[in-house]
Amino acid sequence: MTYDLVVIGGGPAGVAGALTAAQAGLRVALVDSAMRLGGQYFRHSADPRPAPGLDRFLRLARALDSRADLLLRHQVWSLTRGPDGDLTVHCTAPDRTALPVAARRVLIATGAHDRPLPFPGWDLPGVLTAGGAQALLKGNDVVAGRRIVVAGTGPFLLPVASGLAGAGARVLGVFEANGGLGLARHPLLALGKAGEAAGYAADLVRHRVPYRTRRAVVAAHGEREVEAVTVARLDKDWNVLATRVLECDTVAVGYGFVPQIDLGVQLGCATRHDVDGSPVLAVDAGQRTSVAGVWAAGEPTGVGGWRLSELEGRIAGQVIAADWRAHGGEAGAGAVAGVLLRRRERWRAFGEALQRAYPVQPGWQSWLRDDTLVCRCEEVPLARVREAQSLGATDARSIKLLARPGMGWCQGRICGYAVSCLAGEPPQPPRRPIAQPVTLGALADLTDDPTVQ
Repeated sequence: MTYDLVVIGGGPAGVAGALTAAQAGLRVALVDSAMRLGGQYFRHSADPRPAPGLDRFLRLARALDSRADLLLRHQVWSLTRGPDGDLTVHCTAPDRTALPVAARRVLIATGAHDRPLPFPGWDLPGVLTAGGAQALLKGNDVVAGRRIVVAGTGPFLLPVASGLAGAGARVLGVFEANGGLGLARHPLLALGKAGEAAGYAADLVRHRVPYRTRRAVVAAHGEREVEAVTVARLDKDWNVLATRVLECDTVAVGYGFVPQIDLGVQLGCATRHDVDGSPVLAVDAGQRTSVAGVWAAGEPTGVGGWRLSELEGRIAGQVIAADWRAHGGEAGAGAVAGVLLRRRERWRAFGEALQRAYPVQPGWQSWLRDDTLVCRCEEVPLARVREAQSLGATDARSIKLLARPGMGWCQGRICGYAVSCLAGEPPQPPRRPIAQPVTLGALADLTDDPTVQ
C-alpha cells in the first residue's frame, strides 16, 4: 500500500501535520521510534509539573489515533525515491526486520537532540545531558541522581531543574553561562512565556535551588563516577574568572539543541544556517523543502519550541492536503489560513530572539586540556585534534579523516558541533546514508529494493 502521506516524527509538529492531513481525507501513516506519541518535549508520566500544552497535545493524539496508521517503535533510518517518483521510508520494525513504507508525500518532523560541549571529565558516569535527565524522569519516572547540578545555557534548564527537584532530587544549583537578561530585551516576545517562567522560578525558590548567571561547569571530577564539579564564574565571552568545587553525584548539562535533518539531507533537500549557525532544512511559506513531495516542520526547520512546531505542522498539513486535492499541482501557502501564518511568524521571531539571547560563546574552548576527550566514542582528545590541524587539517571533515572524531557510534551527533567550533567553521549538514543504527539483517533485506542505489 502507498500512503498519500507518511509523517516521520510523533512530536507536536508531526501529530499536528498528520491530523490536519488525515482530517482532509488523506491516507496517512505516522512513524516514530518511541512507544507512544509525544516526542522529546511531550514525554508524559508522573511528572510533578506536566509540560505546558500537554493536555492539548493529548487531545490531538487521541483524535489522530482513529484517523491514521500509527507505526510506533519503528526506527526510520533512510528515505529514498524510486523510479516512479514515490518515496520509501525505510524503517526497522520492533522485531528488527526491515519495513519499507511507500508514500507519495513525506513530512519530516524529526525534532532535535541536546547539544553538549566537552569539558574535562565529561566522559565520567554521572554526566548526562539536560534532555537526558528530563527524558529519564518523564519517560521512566527515574531521577538521574541524588545531588544534581544543572548547567549550560537557555531556559530549558529551568524545567529540567524544576522537575528533578519536584521528584525528590537535591538540585545544588542551576548555572546559566550567559547573563541574566535573557529575553528582557524582547519584552513583547517574552510576554507569552512570562507565566511559565514564573512557575519554574517559584519551584526553584520552594525547593531552595540557587540560580546563578555567568556560571558554568568547566570540569567534573571522580575516580569511577562523578564526585564533584568545578563551577567557574565567567566573563561575557565565557572565559574563566574564578572557580570553586562543588560535591555532587550527577551533572545535567545542555547548550541548546541540534536539529535532526539527516533524512532531508539524504534526499538532497536544501539547507540554511539558523541564527546559532546550526544547519536546518530550508522551507518555503508552505513548509515545502526544495525536493518535490517533501515537507518539513518543527525543529528540523529551526528551533523555536512546541508552539511553533505545532503551527508549522498544521500549515504543512493544510498545504499537503491542497496538493493532494490538486493531484500534484502547485499549491502554496495560499491554502493556509492567514491567522496561522501570522502566528507562525510571531513564534519564529520568538525562537530567533531566544537563540540570540542564549548564544554559545567561544570561551568554552579555554576550559579544555590537551587530554580532554572531544569525541567520546573514539576517545579522541583535544591534543589529537590539534595535531591534525598542525598536519594541515583546515576544516572539520579533514580533522575527522586524520583524527577520527565523529567516526564512532554516534556518528558525530555529540561531538560534531565542538569539532566544527575547534576548526573555526559553522557546523555542516550531516551526510549520513544511514540516519539511525540498523541491523545487518535489515540491510540484507534491501537487496531487491529498487529505491536503494
